[in-house]
Amino acid sequence: MTGRPVMSMRRSESQYGDRADIAARARIGVVPIIWNNADLGDLGPPVPPGTVLDEIARLGYAGTQFGVGFPNGDQLAALLAARGLRLAELYVSLPCDRSGPRPAAAELGSAALRDLDAAGGEILVVALEQTPDRDQRVGRAHDAPTLTDDGWRGLGALLDRLGAQTAELGRTLAFHNHAATYVETPAELDRLMEATSPTRVGLCLDVGHATLGGGDPVSIIQRHGNRLAHVHLKDVAAEPLRALREGELTGFEAALHDGWLMVEQDTSWEPPSEAAAIGRSVLEAMLRWPADGKGRRS
Repeated sequence: MTGRPVMSMRRSESQYGDRADIAARARIGVVPIIWNNADLGDLGPPVPPGTVLDEIARLGYAGTQFGVGFPNGDQLAALLAARGLRLAELYVSLPCDRSGPRPAAAELGSAALRDLDAAGGEILVVALEQTPDRDQRVGRAHDAPTLTDDGWRGLGALLDRLGAQTAELGRTLAFHNHAATYVETPAELDRLMEATSPTRVGLCLDVGHATLGGGDPVSIIQRHGNRLAHVHLKDVAAEPLRALREGELTGFEAALHDGWLMVEQDTSWEPPSEAAAIGRSVLEAMLRWPADGKGRRS
């Protein structure tokens, strides 16, 4: 799985329309996991929040997800305002087993909402925590253990309550489909939409996790476009996806890339960060470039 830009959409903007008009109105933000990885914390030394936000602003993004190491409340609001950025979303994962949300889930959700509101954020993105039984079936979750009927009712009731609290503060709640959780497959997402109020609980469609869960993002939008409030855009590498599908890899983290390819550039007329960005882009393009064995496009 690769990085996670985010795009926020008002409900009225989720209908099909002129592509250029949609693009002109879309607000594009970024998930700062590429600076401080929330899943693989030992990838590198922590980057200070001010540096992360400076880079986000310099690259032209309008907003950000709440990131690892960010301060809370007024302090974060001030850092964002100084750079002309907005807090597009705050992401929280709630504990849940087959019988439904665990007792701590309600307070975790409410605490995340308070943090979002205190920093002037917009979207509360809610997912479920990963569980071992579902992690064993990532990429082939169609026959994995799922929520009981009571579990679905409990999850729907919790999200509706949290959605009502969110709306009272003038914010939006959007549920995020996620691999290795009990809302992963297209059928599970359909059931989650049925179990929740369309006016209280929107959809944060993560197209990468939708693909990993066996779904088609276009079909999901066709079915639930009226619930679409937020989008996470990412791709999925074909080889790890195949390995998960065929059982050669097991577990979500096993499919995340590792190992190093080091870009070394001794000098540059460009600022260091610009030269490094160009170098990485060129390397990535070359790795993706189809070749016939002679360096030519096949």
